[in-house]
Amino acid sequence: MKVLLIDDHPLILSALQTVIEGLGEDVRVIGADSAAAARETLRQHEDFDLVLLDLQLGDASGFDVLEEFRAAYPALPVVVISASDRTSDVIRAIDQGAMGFVPKRSSTEVLAQALKLVMSGGIYVPPMALGSSEPEQAPSAATPQQSKLQQIQEQALASNFQTTTGLEGLSLTPRQTDVLALLLQGKPNKIIARELGVSVETIKDHVAAVLKALGVSSRTQAVLAVGQMVQRQPNAAFSTFR
Repeated sequence: MKVLLIDDHPLILSALQTVIEGLGEDVRVIGADSAAAARETLRQHEDFDLVLLDLQLGDASGFDVLEEFRAAYPALPVVVISASDRTSDVIRAIDQGAMGFVPKRSSTEVLAQALKLVMSGGIYVPPMALGSSEPEQAPSAATPQQSKLQQIQEQALASNFQTTTGLEGLSLTPRQTDVLALLLQGKPNKIIARELGVSVETIKDHVAAVLKALGVSSRTQAVLAVGQMVQRQPNAAFSTFR
């Protein structure tokens, strides 16, 4: 597995590179200390399997880079690794197409689990963003962003996937399953329609059916729902790679 690691702090870049390379003999990590260096690296090498992106870069916003890379390299999964674990940042990253969000304070074991999940086609978000009963930090007064996330969690937790064995229990058609896979990659309806060779209106109908089956009302809720399904039901892993 070839990984592009983007972080502008030399010590953190070196430490993360060592940790990630230690996850497996087949893991190779290329470091980039800026958005500009990352762009040039991707231009020169098209065989990366994964991008790990810090949100705080000296020459660009990590969110801007995330949006740029998702548009330029739609098949390349991007995972955010950040010192932040704010719920607003988690939601925004998932909204913009990140396939995972790993706080830097996470353990090596958690990082390994997250990368394995993403490379198998799943989505990783921090336990605190999935309604974990054992949050990693002491609870505090809820912020507006946390209240928003709690609402998303409650709707996701009430969805059908909790009482089914994997996606087959959702009664999705093969085409709806294809749409869900592309939806989880952060692709807009127009791109999904183009890839599947159908009209945008048809895709809108499929997306509506998928959200209804999951018991949620937005793409972010769908990502959180499927992410929790995969983490709570390992045998129900769903691949976003088609």
